[in-house]
Amino acid sequence: MKLRGGELLCQAELCCGVPLLALLLFVFAESAAAQGLPSLRPINPVATSRSGIAFEPFRAPRPGRWTADLGVDYASTIEDNELPQASFLLDAELLRIRAVLSRDLSPATFVLAEAELLGAYAGVLDGFLEWYHDLLGIDMPERERRPKNDFLYAWDLAGNGAVLGEPDALFLGDLRVGFGVRTTRRVQSVLALTLPTTTGPAGYGRQVISASLLNTARLPLTPRLVYEGSLSGGYTPSHGSLAAWQRELFLAGSSGLRWRVWGRQSLYGNLLVHSPYYRHTSIPALDRRDFSFDFGWILEGTGGRELRIGMTEDLEPGGPAIDLVFRVGASF
Repeated sequence: MKLRGGELLCQAELCCGVPLLALLLFVFAESAAAQGLPSLRPINPVATSRSGIAFEPFRAPRPGRWTADLGVDYASTIEDNELPQASFLLDAELLRIRAVLSRDLSPATFVLAEAELLGAYAGVLDGFLEWYHDLLGIDMPERERRPKNDFLYAWDLAGNGAVLGEPDALFLGDLRVGFGVRTTRRVQSVLALTLPTTTGPAGYGRQVISASLLNTARLPLTPRLVYEGSLSGGYTPSHGSLAAWQRELFLAGSSGLRWRVWGRQSLYGNLLVHSPYYRHTSIPALDRRDFSFDFGWILEGTGGRELRIGMTEDLEPGGPAIDLVFRVGASF
């Protein structure tokens, strides 16, 4: 199930071209208000096929103005769980190109819309990641058992039959729309819906409408240090052949800091904990919570434009692990 040469070329062009587009927009686009921390949502299909919850940064008021955010995430995943009663196997590299538009209706309210393009590949990073793990002294037996740069995405729960996800060079993900209210100068709430618009293979989209309430607070601690935290909940109806194991109610919380270290340059770190997506499958990668750490560097342009480079690591083995996520983004 390896990708053809043309699909790999498409993957490489996207990974190179989109960051260049973000840089051009960063230089020439009309300025927007700076956000504290970058938005953050899981990229693992275990998560994206169930929950619509994401960390939504606090948006400073910009009445009557459009703002935009563009992000590119590229992730390596590895799960190798085979038990007598069930199995879950995921070995893939994942691409997400995300664009968000928002507009203030008043100083206290705003609307937003988010669209994304997704890709799933056999990939090219396995050799680099083996070197990276050896350098850090991390043992990854799951990766050692798998062929290098090979794609596999398959489930089998309690004999219900295999559920297979296929590689796909590029496809549309679920669309998200939201209405936000700033209840105070420091706190906002966003009611968001995700719509089942994905055009990709089974296993990557929710296939039903999901709803979430995303609550975020921003607290400046010093002129250089800003805290941002969130507490959110969501609902996604169960459906399909895996309905008996799917959870419908989800919770997530985050806590992060942004520190301006010099001039317009900042470092950030953000912890995100998400409740389990499945239950009673006997497979830890499906039944346990998701715990990740997003960190990186931000360059703030004039008027609040931002360029961001970061990485996301999973902190808790045994959950729905992402090996590593590389992230590039910009706000305008």
